[in-house]
Amino acid sequence: MTEHIIKEIEPGSIAEELELAPGDVVLSVNDQEIEDIFDYHYLINDEYLTMQVRKADGEEWELEIEKEFEDDLGIVFASSLMDEYRSCRNHCIFCFIDQMPKGMRETLYFKDDDSRLSFLQGNYVTLTNMSDHDIDRIIRYHLEPINISFHTMNPELRCKMLRNRFAGDIFPKVQRLADAGIEMNGQIVLCRGINDGAELEDSIRKLTGYLPHLRSVSVVPVGLTKHREGLYPLEMFTSEEAGQVIDLIEGWQKKIYSEYGLHFIHASDEWYILAGRPFPEAERYDGYLQLENGVGMMRLLYEEVEEELSKQEEASDPETECAGKHPREVSIATGKLAGPFLRELCGRICERYPNVCVQVYEIRNDFFGEEITVSGLVTGTDLLAQLKGRKLGDALLLPCSMLRSQEQVFLDDVSVSDLENALQIPVRIVESDGHDFVNAIVRE
Repeated sequence: MTEHIIKEIEPGSIAEELELAPGDVVLSVNDQEIEDIFDYHYLINDEYLTMQVRKADGEEWELEIEKEFEDDLGIVFASSLMDEYRSCRNHCIFCFIDQMPKGMRETLYFKDDDSRLSFLQGNYVTLTNMSDHDIDRIIRYHLEPINISFHTMNPELRCKMLRNRFAGDIFPKVQRLADAGIEMNGQIVLCRGINDGAELEDSIRKLTGYLPHLRSVSVVPVGLTKHREGLYPLEMFTSEEAGQVIDLIEGWQKKIYSEYGLHFIHASDEWYILAGRPFPEAERYDGYLQLENGVGMMRLLYEEVEEELSKQEEASDPETECAGKHPREVSIATGKLAGPFLRELCGRICERYPNVCVQVYEIRNDFFGEEITVSGLVTGTDLLAQLKGRKLGDALLLPCSMLRSQEQVFLDDVSVSDLENALQIPVRIVESDGHDFVNAIVRE
């Protein structure tokens, strides 16, 4: 069992009053051992509870605590999960981590497949790591939404794709979650000639059986880097094939919407760009449930930019108006996938503010390979190599997706300050919403 070591005590908290301190270990609550953060929060909700603690000097305390229902104790643990992260037991034929170049930070090679991270962080899990006990706890604590990587509803094919002989056994677990009313979202990583075509059609048909508790399923194309030596042979989809995927999905959307009032199955933005088709209207994204999978990001950004421009037009904000009247030139670096779309959006902004000039640079992904076109996998190395000596204007704007979570560092450990020093220009990280996008361009 993992030791639950206290990292911090929040000032003014109940834990501070109890004289708990960093380095103390929480042993149990109400005489029950704690498996992880969910057990802990469930057990401390009571108005009256007991807690067993081992102090740093080895002395054990038993504390009797009286508080308001659901009041937090103010304890921050060394591990946010209060347990070890569960690594993936699969060897998926499309796994992106297997396609990473050597020599990167060790943490980037860790494959998690932890249902608790699905609830806490929105990660997708295959359920192959989950026991009946794990399912019981999800139902008991009503942890939702749970995000599931289905990939196919064909058990034999799922075993082949995940290269795990138990990978086809998850469907009774999914049914238990649905029967308990647990909200779920799903994803399918589509591999050409493997789980597309008739297999995709069959998967969508069977996934509708989990409605309405399975709220959405995204279909995303497999990402292939240039580092695939010795891996399963996979190929990219053609423009014509992308159109066929869209047609299949949109056909099912019409069927499902007429019965359930939601579109359920969604093609990621990459399919529409690859096929050269316009993005669906906002209403077809059912509230953008799959943004993290790149479903509807472009449409949402377009809607938010239009809304922000309308607000500024109506409000005639003096600060923004003043900024828009002064000559301003900025540059934006993005992946090749979003480049044409962002160029169109910037054109709309420059119509509203004629003294603003925006140069959009599409960064070729030499680090992972040219087939990788999303902005979130652009590295500092490629930014430096391809922007050096370019006309960048007053500032370089970069999407926040290029940085590792909560850090000012790109995937290859180049920092934002490294980039600023090398290019001799201020770098501004832009959040993903349209408000910040417009104002990053218009305002100094």
